[in-house]
Amino acid sequence: MSAKAKSVLHLPWRLFKGFRQVAELRGGTLPAMRAICETARRDGLRSFRSRVARAANENDYSDWIARFDTNDHEALDDLAVRVQALREHPLVSIVVPVYNPPVDYLREMIESVLAQAYPYWELCIADDASSAPQIAPLLRDYAMRDSRIKLAMRSENGHICAASNSAIELATGRFIALLDHDDVLPHHALYMVALYAQKYPHAKMFFSDEDKLTPSGKRVQPYFKSDWNAALMLGQNMFSHLGVFEADLLREVGGFRPGFEGSQDHDLALRCAERVEPTQIVHIRHVLYHWRVSEESTARDIGAKPYVRDASLLAVREHLARCGLGASVEPLSASSSMLRVRFDIPQPRPLVSIIVPTRDRADLLSRCIESLRALTLYREYEIIVVDNGSAQKDALELLDGYRRTAGMSVLTVDAPFNFSDLNNRAVRVAKGELLCLLNNDTEIISGDWLDLLCGYACLPDAGAVGAALWYPDMRLQHGGVLLGIGDLAGHFHHLLSKGGAGYFGRAILAQEVSAVTAACLVVRKESYERVGGLDADHLSVAFNDVDFCLKLRAAGLKNFYVPYAELVHHESATRSSDLSGPNAERFRRDIETMRARWGSLIEQDPYYNPNLALSGAAAFSLAFPPRIGRFD
Repeated sequence: MSAKAKSVLHLPWRLFKGFRQVAELRGGTLPAMRAICETARRDGLRSFRSRVARAANENDYSDWIARFDTNDHEALDDLAVRVQALREHPLVSIVVPVYNPPVDYLREMIESVLAQAYPYWELCIADDASSAPQIAPLLRDYAMRDSRIKLAMRSENGHICAASNSAIELATGRFIALLDHDDVLPHHALYMVALYAQKYPHAKMFFSDEDKLTPSGKRVQPYFKSDWNAALMLGQNMFSHLGVFEADLLREVGGFRPGFEGSQDHDLALRCAERVEPTQIVHIRHVLYHWRVSEESTARDIGAKPYVRDASLLAVREHLARCGLGASVEPLSASSSMLRVRFDIPQPRPLVSIIVPTRDRADLLSRCIESLRALTLYREYEIIVVDNGSAQKDALELLDGYRRTAGMSVLTVDAPFNFSDLNNRAVRVAKGELLCLLNNDTEIISGDWLDLLCGYACLPDAGAVGAALWYPDMRLQHGGVLLGIGDLAGHFHHLLSKGGAGYFGRAILAQEVSAVTAACLVVRKESYERVGGLDADHLSVAFNDVDFCLKLRAAGLKNFYVPYAELVHHESATRSSDLSGPNAERFRRDIETMRARWGSLIEQDPYYNPNLALSGAAAFSLAFPPRIGRFD
């Protein structure tokens, strides 16, 4: 039976598993049906299928928890030894604003703190004048039982920002951790915070991976995050949860700001990040927070709290303004809490040199160039076509026409195919401040593609900026480059259908990545030349773009994937496969070159996660086992 036939037969079972997971998350069959109908009506069938498929894949999470993330008696004994072995035991103040939570959930939250293997904490609770009569007695009872529990009983309801600030006033710890009144910390959460504070003594902000709790208490939807990713943070609050701040830093920025209710932690994290170096924001690559899903929770749906998105919009806009960056910030869609940031282009607008290597295949080149000239709204560009030995009559006639076209030139290179060398030669004669490397088998489909890429490329710390590239059937070909997958590197969300959000929105959000493909890449000419361009001596065909991007990173620059810029890519239509024939040996040498040059970085992409698979499974599926120890 063919793989395609097996996939078709497997589909009903996957849909059933996915629906079962959605029902668990939603608290029953009827709520799940309502949610599915609403999703299909609002976002379309593709989005619906994507969500159900992701839910089906998450059934492995229960097995993963049992094998790699369960604190049995042996693990707890190990934790006790590890706690005492720490050189320092900084006090962690856990700040909790409380307002009318279900009593059982409130009790579970407090009990999860009392159960911490790391005992050097204080629980700072501010009750925001809860009207439910059982809340105050329960809080006072716990405070009487454990002196580490401190209470502020507010006389008037001031909402979450005011209540959180009241709780912060109680805090005396070196670090402040944020916890919601109905969420839960695993036993090792505060130990991991103290451990990472010891590992990174200069760090001032810590954040962890997280998952969700269904109404029945089952853990689902783990979010194994990128390391600190400032661009991704603009589109979603990837910092929370668990979010931990140095207390002095949190007070320096003034705590929470009233008016940002619903996204107050997003606003706080952005304001704190402005005061520290990126290396002082540390990712703890473990699930240290269980986020409760309830009818009113934004863990379920932005529709439950539409004001959350408005607060995020304001937080991100003000953050960019404080950083001196001109940009527009808008919701991705009417139903999404995620945001799209489009950076302004400096004035006068820089000239872009668009470099297009080619050989024969006039049909491909013509489609690329004509779609570029017809649709591109950014007009300050020159086109340099690099002809590498075209011999076909129609190609030669097309090239002759381009030589006579204003704003275009044709550079002839009579040499064996060397993608790196072709681009490097063109860069030497390029007049633009910005370079755009563009394959001849691409096709422009949206007019603002170059505006979007140039906006990011003009950021002060920008390296290479890449677009979303789609196959002609509208499945994703390139969504940024992931190191360590496949032979050496692969593409995030490869073959994702149009309309799919990918892993926690990462297919549709601008973000930092280790590398992007040179099939469509924008970079400053000065940066290109500073790192030596593409490696024509050792990487003539494969991985030259990955190597180039890693050189930019090593020079202190950031590479960005910008999915709002979209092109169609008729991939590798003009050359043969690297996996067979005479190319296979060259491909093997290229891999050896990359591994020798970049070493362990290939297996440790900071924009991925060691709890997610690299080989033998799809990207963003769970790693069995993780590439990180339970308490490392």
